[in-house]
Formats: sequence, C-alpha cells, structure tokens
Amino acid sequence: MPRVEVRPISLPDDAAAFVKCWWPIYEGDAHWVPPLVFERKQFFDPAQNAYFKHADVQCFMAFRNGEAVGTISAQIDRRALEEEPGVGFFGFFEFVDDECIARCLLEAALDWLRERGIHTAKGPYNFSPTHEFGLLVDGFDIDPAAMNPHNRDYYPRIYEAIGLESAMDWYAYWLTAGPIPERFTRIVERMTSRNPNLSVRMVDMKNYDRDVKLFHTIYNDAWQDNWGHVQVSEDEFMDIAKGLKEIIDPRFIWLAFDEDKCIAVSITFPDVNQVVKKMNGSLWPFGWYHWLFGRKQIDALRVFALGVAKDYQRMPIGPLLYLKTWDEGLKAGMKGADASLILDNNHRMRGALEKLGGEIYMTYRVYEADLSTGSDTEEAEHRKQHGADDDTDVAPSPAAGKGEQQA
Repeated sequence: MPRVEVRPISLPDDAAAFVKCWWPIYEGDAHWVPPLVFERKQFFDPAQNAYFKHADVQCFMAFRNGEAVGTISAQIDRRALEEEPGVGFFGFFEFVDDECIARCLLEAALDWLRERGIHTAKGPYNFSPTHEFGLLVDGFDIDPAAMNPHNRDYYPRIYEAIGLESAMDWYAYWLTAGPIPERFTRIVERMTSRNPNLSVRMVDMKNYDRDVKLFHTIYNDAWQDNWGHVQVSEDEFMDIAKGLKEIIDPRFIWLAFDEDKCIAVSITFPDVNQVVKKMNGSLWPFGWYHWLFGRKQIDALRVFALGVAKDYQRMPIGPLLYLKTWDEGLKAGMKGADASLILDNNHRMRGALEKLGGEIYMTYRVYEADLSTGSDTEEAEHRKQHGADDDTDVAPSPAAGKGEQQA
C-alpha cells in the first residue's frame, strides 16, 4: 500500500530539497518558469530574509513511498495580525494530482496555525502580499509575467475539493503596444498645466536606497485600505528592493513630486521570465549565458506597482506615470506589458487600464479556511475514510518540529 507521510522541515537546511520537489510536479507544463534555486535558498534563509524578523514560519513536505510529492508553508505574520487579528497564511502549496496528498499537506499547515491561536488561514501567499501570491484559476496557456506565480490547472479543482473557499480575485491585464491614447494625453496635459508645481523623474540608480525609501513611504500610505494589505517595515522593504535591483531598467521606474514631496511612484520591469525560464533554475552550465545576453531580447514589460499618496488620489497622477512608461516602452521596442495584480474591487485602477486598452488575460484567486470549525478527531476520521478509498496510508506529521523558525 502506498504510504504518504507529511514531515516538518528545517530552514534553511532543507530549503534546496523543498524547492527541487517542484520540478517533477511541473514536468510537461510548458508554461512553468522554474525558480532560481540559489535565490530561493536565500529567500528561505532566516538570516538573509527580513520577513522572518516579524513572522513565524513552518514548512512541510509530503512523501509517497519516500518520494517527495508536495510542499506547503504555514506562517504567522505579526504585522498582519495587527491588521487582522487571528489571521494566518499558507503558501508554497504544490502537489501532484492527488487530492489525498493535498489534503494532508493543508491539514498539517492548518493544524500548526490552529495550535497557535489562528482562526482563519488565507493563501496561497509565498510568504506574504509583498511576495508572490494567488492561485492561477484562468490563463493556464500563457507564461506568467515576472514575479507572478503559475500552477497546474488541476489546483483549483483540488483546492475546492479539500474545502478551501474563494476570498478575493486579482487580475492580470495585457496592454498591447500602440499609439498613446489621445484621451489620456489630454487629461495629463490639462493636469500639468493647472499644476505647474508637479514634476516627474526616473529612478536615480546612484541614489537607489534614497528612492526606495520614498517608495516605501508611498507603499504603506497608498495601499493601506486595500484588501489584505500588510504594512511593511523599512528593513524588509529594503531587503526586497535589494533583490530586485539586478532586473531594474531605470527607464521604466518613475517618481512624481509636488515640489519636493514625493506623491507617487510607478515601478515597471522588463519581463525577465523570458530569460529565467531558459535557465531551468540554475546559472550552470548555461544559465549564466542566458542571463547575460538574453535580457537584450526581452520584448515585454511587467507593470509591477503604481501607488499614489492618499491625499493626491483624486488627481490623475496615475495616467501621467503610465504615459511616461508607455512612451519609454515604445522607444525600447516592447510589444506590450502585463499590468498586475489588480484587485477585483479596485475599480479606479481597472477602469484606467481598460481605457488604455488593457484586457484581462489571467485571473488569480486567494482562498481561505475557517479554522474555528471541525476538530483534529473529525479530520483524522475523514483521512481514514478517504485514505482507504484512495488506497493510501497517511502518516500525519507533528504540528511543530525542528523546522519552526521564530524571530
């Protein structure tokens, strides 16, 4: 009889095995972009990732007859608890096409959260809303843009089968390169003529840290009312920005000012997934070649973020920054841009993108689980019944183990 065991792992010691488990799961999926293993190892290292300073994390792996067949993380973000008491997260939820394996992984994560007083779990978040998040539920036949996740098309079916419920949708819009819409040009010209104190400039790479701190201020102000937003500390924000510096092209990052006050930031990257995909997770033996020379062939952009300070959100600052980015993209010969991820209820941003000709081409979803109902005994009985049906013997892991990371 096949035996399934879910084990807690230790970070950073087991990070490489955790990440490499994903390759067999995505075998044959032409649109999966393998992560760079060395970068993921750094991400899962509490000594190198500032997220661990304010979060407790436990990762688990599932094994069937000794073979790794799935992963999941459970995390409690103390900054998120200040915004939503009793809410925890799960992420890195990857599994072969087997409902029993997915259920056992999820229950290991939920048990760990439940025992620490969490009543609601949301995910997938890898690890938080400032990192990759969301389950792809539409758009499986397209490569994801940089810093967006991809998953197998059977995941949504299994998510629902094991009791996860939809909480919120996000959209990825595609904008095809073309002439700048005259309507937007008129709006921007009218606003700038009426507000001569406004100015814009590209990011200054010689003063990168200074400009990142400006964006950090805008980020925590502009997004604070968004669904699921979590305030980010300056050290974590700088940590994330450091990791992104390698892919930045200053032509596509703009800051807006009211005299000397920064009031908005727009961040767009070349879609480096076009290169990373060819590297297959490693710089060696040929990954370095793709990274050094392939970036010159990138022909699409990823609009990563556009934030306007709350006091200025009634002004069309967004269109001003969009047009600056659009113009630079045309000069660079880009064929189009992915703008994501946009909240379902962010009607202002969605309206602006649709007026620019943007169309939804991918949908991502966050799910949630109520941990206040049911019990471990009831779940054990469910596993017993369904495990027998699936000819699977499940060995549940302990709720906590040596892999628990605490700040």
